[in-house]
Amino acid sequence: MTITSTGWPSRKRTEEDFFVEKILDIITEKMQQAFEQAGYDRSFGRVTVSNRPDLCEYQCNGALAAAKQYHCAPIQIAKAVAEKLDAADYSLVEAVMPGFINLKLSGAFLETYLEAMRTAPDFGVAKTGAGKTIVVDYGGANVAKPLHIGHLRPAIIGESLKRLYKYLGYNAIGDVHLGDWGLQMGLIIAELSERQPELPYFDPNFEGEYPKEAPFTVTDLEEIYPTASAKKSDPEFSHKAHQATLELQQGRRGYRALWQHIMNVSVADLKKNYDNLDVHFEKWLGESDADPYIPAMVEDMKARGIAVQSQGAWVIPVAEETDKKEVPPCILVKSDGSSIYATTDLATLVQRMQDWHPDKVLYVTDKRQNLHFEQVFRAARKAGIVPPTTELEHVGFGTMNGSDGKPFKTRDGGVLRLETLIADMTNFVRTKVEENRIVGDDEVEATTAKIAMAALKYGDLSNQPTKDYNFDMERFAAFEGNTGPYILYTIVRIKSILAKYGDWAHLPIQPPANLFAKDLMNVITRLQPTLETALASSAPNLICAYIYELAGAVNKFYHETPVLKEADETLKAGHIALLGLAKNILETCIHILGFSAPEKM
Repeated sequence: MTITSTGWPSRKRTEEDFFVEKILDIITEKMQQAFEQAGYDRSFGRVTVSNRPDLCEYQCNGALAAAKQYHCAPIQIAKAVAEKLDAADYSLVEAVMPGFINLKLSGAFLETYLEAMRTAPDFGVAKTGAGKTIVVDYGGANVAKPLHIGHLRPAIIGESLKRLYKYLGYNAIGDVHLGDWGLQMGLIIAELSERQPELPYFDPNFEGEYPKEAPFTVTDLEEIYPTASAKKSDPEFSHKAHQATLELQQGRRGYRALWQHIMNVSVADLKKNYDNLDVHFEKWLGESDADPYIPAMVEDMKARGIAVQSQGAWVIPVAEETDKKEVPPCILVKSDGSSIYATTDLATLVQRMQDWHPDKVLYVTDKRQNLHFEQVFRAARKAGIVPPTTELEHVGFGTMNGSDGKPFKTRDGGVLRLETLIADMTNFVRTKVEENRIVGDDEVEATTAKIAMAALKYGDLSNQPTKDYNFDMERFAAFEGNTGPYILYTIVRIKSILAKYGDWAHLPIQPPANLFAKDLMNVITRLQPTLETALASSAPNLICAYIYELAGAVNKFYHETPVLKEADETLKAGHIALLGLAKNILETCIHILGFSAPEKM
């Protein structure tokens, strides 16, 4: 451990890796030293955030446990320890019956801590993921199908988690994992062969160059696929589609060329729609990329006895003695010789381990796939596809329902397209922007887009991922309450104050001028533990809760403090520095969540 300019111990590997220790760790270390100096074991000096903020900010209950070991009244121990604490660090040090130590931090302590945050890279947040790689599997779009509202949650939850991992130092690789290699391809090919049999792709004797332009548009595909899917009940067409799927996967030249057209047209449209959500993938791989790994993987599992035969199929038994409910075997190869999703997911893991050697693979999908991933994870470990050191996690999310609590549908009962949902939210917000004359005519569209995205994403992410929630456009787009627009409004308000003050970026943090300033400073100190807990829990909603609390503290401070009207220039500069730090943290957090603030609102 080294001593930083703050005067506090901080783990430090290189100058570039500097970070500010979490405030709870700092005051716990100080409390542990006080226990030692008072003649007691330091292990009793654990400090926690107070559950009675009306009484104190932090507390230590270690004297109660120490009393049993040292056969002494806990209040006596608490008083002895309290006397050893540095009074300069606290505005309150109080030993109260039966043996609690209540603490409030001093303004000087907070000043020093926040100044360290202000001047350190990324507010001094520790890069706990440095040197580690994580693959985040999210999106899960199917080729040749438009994105619908069911794709919203995996896209924005996955994107926010990926950004969080990056912020904490990980090499985070987002992979969309396209559904591009199954029966849907055969269905499209079969339907096209009936509509346009003259195309060279269907002539097995054709040896020339296939056209560079696709014989369809994305709009055509969006009509072709559902039409073909509706014909699956027709035995003749179903056989034709299955045969086309088989021949495609076996490498038929014309079908591979047609498949490439489908991919090019579909992926270009998917990228456009994901860009509109500000969701960006590092890798655009799919089931087709994993397919070459399947034969060798399957044969290896058969040869080593990992896979066994069951009713004509090859399966991997994954049940464990500790299971409280049945966990069926993971099916590797069906009785007809075909593979299924589990096969592809295992092969994808083979590919990812070979290409990227990740320390963790995180899957963001519907929580109804929990059993599937439990089977796949167990099978992967049993087969040695991933080492024991590689973590596998499934973040299962709940459903987004309509405001009535029922599954979200269009007025005619169909599945709502994602671009339609975004357009509806944008139009709703645009009306509010225009009615309230928030910005000039030339800024309406840009401002509307940012507010609408904040309303949509924050409305989703503020809910615990595993929980279902009701989509309420009016509530999500409100400028008051726990909403994205409220967060943006707070940021814009701070920007306006800072702009009126002038050059503020160099201003140092000062001791809190009042209780409202101190409350704001206390909230700011909780940035790092919030981000670390959100990552550990795969819960972006914790970041939403944090910035809502921070925005509330900012607005209360602003309402109760004459920031720009303060006559004392030193005090005014302190107010401005504090607001500037709050703004920077708010902007950082919303970037992690996947949206940004306009200049005016």
